Amino acid sequence: MQLPEPNGGAVEALAPTGTLRAAINLSNFLLVTGEDEAGDPIGVSPDMARTLARLLEVDLDLLPMTSPAEVADSGADDTWDIGLIGAEPARAISIAFTTAYCEIQSTYMVGPGSDAMTVEDIDQPGMRIASAARAAYDLWLEANLQHAELVHGQGLGGSFDVFVEQDLDALAGLLPRLLTDVQRIPGARIIDGQFAAVQQAMGTPRSRPPEGHEFLQRFVEAAISSGLVANLIDRHDVIGLSVAPLPTT
Repeated sequence: MQLPEPNGGAVEALAPTGTLRAAINLSNFLLVTGEDEAGDPIGVSPDMARTLARLLEVDLDLLPMTSPAEVADSGADDTWDIGLIGAEPARAISIAFTTAYCEIQSTYMVGPGSDAMTVEDIDQPGMRIASAARAAYDLWLEANLQHAELVHGQGLGGSFDVFVEQDLDALAGLLPRLLTDVQRIPGARIIDGQFAAVQQAMGTPRSRPPEGHEFLQRFVEAAISSGLVANLIDRHDVIGLSVAPLPTT
């Protein structure tokens, strides 16, 4: 499938100033893998924004932000035209998300001596889980945990620190990051399975005309079908990031 061609309504809805302002979450090390000589972010999500800007035939302004929470919160202030973050129900109140273009497995790490073997073993009364505040998987846990308590840290590093300093029962996180963290604690291990797959998507403020979201959805579906997303993952040599399945009709 070829990438779609936009009409005037889509261009006006997505880039009303003549420049596509794309909010990029720098804290996701799978989607942003570094920066170029000019200091602009590079990786899968910046390249998705670059491809979209070329299709729209507009300039691109990449807006690096320190967390997904910053991206989500600033969307209401007309700071950006498209945001590239995890699609979660709490964020979808103000952001019209596309289908996910890629996904990341989320699971738990436990310390030495833990009896937990499955994700179900973690969600039990008295269990305390370290998690990065307002990360996509943290929002999922807040909405779905039945018994365990979340203890928040700031960012991925902060949640690891909380896990160690407070001797918590589990550390929630993205599998690729946990594969690194588990090596820092002798005897720690990663639980089999996953509690969620974080859906990374593109979104535009719900206040915008619907033509923008409609074209953005077509763009993401074509990016999956054409192999663009898979090629970007390969180009940036990202381990732990998978192409999301196309929506079924």
